[in-house]
Amino acid sequence: MVNQLTSLVRRQAAKYGNREVFSHKDYSTNRWVSTSWNRFAEQVSDMAKAMVILGIREEENISTYTQNKPEGLIVDFAAFDNRAVTVPLYPTSSLDQIKYIIDEAEIRFLFVGGQVQYDNAIIALRECPTLEKLILFDPDIKRAESDSSSVYFEDLIAMGKSADEKVCEEVERRRNAGSPDDLATLIYTSGTTGEPKGVMLAHSNYDEAMRIHLQRLVTCSDKDVSLCFLPLTHVFERAWSYYCLTVGMRIAINVDPKDIQNTIREIRPTIMCSVPRFWEKVYSAIQDNLSKMKGIARRLAERAFVIGRRRNVEYLRAGKRVPLWLECQYRFYDKFVFSKIRRAVGVENGNIFPTAGAPLSDTINEFLHICGINIVYGYGLSETTATVSCFDLVGYEFGTVGSLMPDIQVKLGENNEILVKGKTVMKGYYRKPEETARVFTEDGWFRTGDAGKVNEQGALVLTERLKDLFKTSNGKYIAPQALETRLGEDKYIDQVAVIGDQRKYVTAIIIPAYEALKEYAAQKQIQYRNLEELVKNQKIQALISERIEALQKNFARFEQIKRFTLLPQAFSMEKGELTNTLKIRRSVINLLYKDEIEAMYA
Repeated sequence: MVNQLTSLVRRQAAKYGNREVFSHKDYSTNRWVSTSWNRFAEQVSDMAKAMVILGIREEENISTYTQNKPEGLIVDFAAFDNRAVTVPLYPTSSLDQIKYIIDEAEIRFLFVGGQVQYDNAIIALRECPTLEKLILFDPDIKRAESDSSSVYFEDLIAMGKSADEKVCEEVERRRNAGSPDDLATLIYTSGTTGEPKGVMLAHSNYDEAMRIHLQRLVTCSDKDVSLCFLPLTHVFERAWSYYCLTVGMRIAINVDPKDIQNTIREIRPTIMCSVPRFWEKVYSAIQDNLSKMKGIARRLAERAFVIGRRRNVEYLRAGKRVPLWLECQYRFYDKFVFSKIRRAVGVENGNIFPTAGAPLSDTINEFLHICGINIVYGYGLSETTATVSCFDLVGYEFGTVGSLMPDIQVKLGENNEILVKGKTVMKGYYRKPEETARVFTEDGWFRTGDAGKVNEQGALVLTERLKDLFKTSNGKYIAPQALETRLGEDKYIDQVAVIGDQRKYVTAIIIPAYEALKEYAAQKQIQYRNLEELVKNQKIQALISERIEALQKNFARFEQIKRFTLLPQAFSMEKGELTNTLKIRRSVINLLYKDEIEAMYA
């Protein structure tokens, strides 16, 4: 039996032929380059044969270290043809991070995206005992003088194209020898605590993920255009991209993460996966524009949100027929308010916008739905091949992460920990039997590390991340994510790390939204020479204090932030403060800002 992902590209090429499968922007010409299904299938076939010639073995781990590029997908499916296992590395990973994974997974062949990745990879080539060869995606990569073993991707494709019959037969043999139990990928967790762990996902996990998503996402079709924005290293975007290919929808690959705002306006996608951080920024920008409105325009917008909530939240969400009088009003306000908002963001053609990976504020979630932006909020982990639950088309509830996916089981364990069972749950952590044993119950349920409950309607509610939960010296438990998510709604607050473990009260390290602060400073004629001076200004401190007080008023007194510190620079992946998926690393922040934290408790 040939695995679904292994046969996918050939099946779809036979169906779609010269129709576009994906496109990407060539920044040297500033144009979008299209690839057809036939071309994709040909490239996968050539690369699969080249892998045999290179000496890649069945069930061997090979790795990609690249930003989102078409070549990454070609390598994935060529690896599946060979029963090889792909190990994606984040393009932003440091030398130490990639060396750890290369050593543990015993990588011999590393596919490299661009110059930044190459500069790390060439050092790893010298220092990692197993690493033998780099394959370079970008022909413009400048190789080190000492580098005599690296090969360019296009040269490898040419090698596969001229392969002899014996090589072709070997690829065919491997392909047919595939089993659902074969590993497809090792997805390394970003490691908010401790060292990263390789999540072993088999072909059977992905096959099941495809099946249940086809069953749940009934509005998706081959007419959709999905913008590939999150790193393909992340299980969310990776599994979603495989789903897009399964459905036959076109994928626009965003090569440069910093260019996403331009890309989304150029592509105007019907679908895009994202983390809440993206929509928080969209919400802040919309709120900022609304705050500047005056007179008739402001009253028009305010009335639009009343009508939008009534139609989209009270009727459509509940599956009720919208009264004609309400529909007529909505169409008016949609034309003059909501459509302009969606067009400004680039999502006016929207079908669904899957969002997961961190908590999303109910206020922001509801606001986007009011505007006609269909956020499909969900919950999942690398260990569950992404989605455990997500919003349904109708009946979804704010304050939840949606209903369970078909045939996924959930129950609550100790401390209300969410336990999951189903065919999408991983085999375990690579070469970490003790860690694997720790996250499974004796009867085979996976421990997520998240606490929650299932409400009366069957929707999953997250309450806290158990690892993040801390206790003040007064014995009160604090769930920091709830407070961080609430504060993240504010236009003047960009990032928050709540502090308070074994302390008398709760404090926070806050990264303000610098552009909004500068604008406020200009309005109030606040003089400053640099950001450090601006964040220490008493009027700025008073502004943030007022905003925090208003935002946290519904939290219990012991949960509320008593003091805060504003930083003049944002948290970053480079300094280790953020994971590759933009989650904060609390242990690193506690260490780096030890002096600032101690000062708040002086």
